[in-house]
Amino acid sequence: MPELETTCCTSQAQATCCEPEANSECCGEEHGGGCGCPADVEQSAGATAPATVVRERVREKYAAAARAATAGTGTACCSPADDSGVFGSALYAGTGDVPNAAVSASLGCGVPTAVADLREGEVVLDLGAGAGADVLISARRVGPTGKAIGLDMTDEMLDVAQRNAGEAGVENVEFLKGYIEAMPLADGSVDVVISNCVINLSTDKAAVIEEAVRVLRPGGRFAVSDVIADEDMDDATRADMAAWTGCIAGALTRREFETALTDAGFEDIEIRETHRVHARATSAIIRARKPTG
Repeated sequence: MPELETTCCTSQAQATCCEPEANSECCGEEHGGGCGCPADVEQSAGATAPATVVRERVREKYAAAARAATAGTGTACCSPADDSGVFGSALYAGTGDVPNAAVSASLGCGVPTAVADLREGEVVLDLGAGAGADVLISARRVGPTGKAIGLDMTDEMLDVAQRNAGEAGVENVEFLKGYIEAMPLADGSVDVVISNCVINLSTDKAAVIEEAVRVLRPGGRFAVSDVIADEDMDDATRADMAAWTGCIAGALTRREFETALTDAGFEDIEIRETHRVHARATSAIIRARKPTG
């Protein structure tokens, strides 16, 4: 794959990528003066960058989104969301039980809780929980005898999620800091794993899916919203760091996702496309089950 230079932190990008009122959150000195680009991270292109570089770019982008949400300025250019309604809070319309403070900071591509078939008393794990919208929805659906756990690597998002849970008065929740490639939970400790447009951001998706199998109890369910790449996604898109942190460039194809789930040991695999999010990618609901044996 060719090496492509990202334009994220060029002077032109700094001048145009952020709304003026969002500059401090998006293009401030703490981002190296660029559009969410850390000062100490080399400006490598998406698919060609080392995993540590990609992870730091992702972390910084969503930290900036959390700061913007806290400041009430929205997510601006530091979010994959736009006014098209393919990402973010617009997808939660009609769900009814979503706390406004949590859903306003949502950066997802679907509503996994709508298809997870959550039941009273279950333990639910949300990968990349962000501001906590799906955790809070899950906590209410599993009831006081159940529990919802949110896992995220970003301190700023965890702070927002904790605050949203407190303001919503939801107590059967827990937020953990950690990586989805190495989940800080015991084997067989949860009933359901959900996620909203996060697995595509990982540089080791096989590890994420294997970890999901590990933490699920026998018969446990996997129900996520994520981006599925078209088979003909071009190399330029794959190598674009902005497209990676924007949930597009790192996406698996349907065939790759099915293979990863099968290789990890899942069964009853179902991938249902929902809406287009890019010229060469679509949002999808992905469901599977850990064998009872």
